[in-house]
Amino acid sequence: MKIPNKIPGLLLLLTLALLTSCKEDTLPKPQAYLRLEYPMGTYKPFEANCPYTFGYNSLAIVKDKGNCNFTIEYPKMKATIYLTYKPVTNNNLDSLLRDAEELTYKHVIKAESIDAQPYRNPGKKVYGMFSQVGGNAATNAQFFVTDSTRHFLTASMYFYAKPNFDSVMPAAAYIKEDMQNIMETLKWK
Repeated sequence: MKIPNKIPGLLLLLTLALLTSCKEDTLPKPQAYLRLEYPMGTYKPFEANCPYTFGYNSLAIVKDKGNCNFTIEYPKMKATIYLTYKPVTNNNLDSLLRDAEELTYKHVIKAESIDAQPYRNPGKKVYGMFSQVGGNAATNAQFFVTDSTRHFLTASMYFYAKPNFDSVMPAAAYIKEDMQNIMETLKWK
């Protein structure tokens, strides 16, 4: 029986393909994370015709919303800190504290954790609570401060996107430090 001329050529081609395709074993690549680095801003004092002052990041933009309410915007991070001021009157401190606590716990549905840390600075008469909300909540950090007699200020951080904590974590950590700085540098007039 005679072998057709095409079969030895096919065998040779198949043998070459098998020999050249064998390389080192392919290993899965290690997990990588997006590395986002933000420039360190310098803190400068913010003063307005309001009963309080604070230090803020020079890379942020402060906008007046009237009645001593402000936004601190971070355009590159697509985030904003909302500062809301309310005067303490005869009997409203309890309701202001309750409202601030409710604002934090509204996020409990999406939050994986809520870590609240009390803040006290008796020398400046600044007392409050800083809350970090873990998980895919709408806000990742917020605080309230008061002097217990005349002033009450709340702050909340929000991003312009659907919450996905893994994606916003570097920006949230950066802004959280700025919020802590606002709280620590706050002075009542």
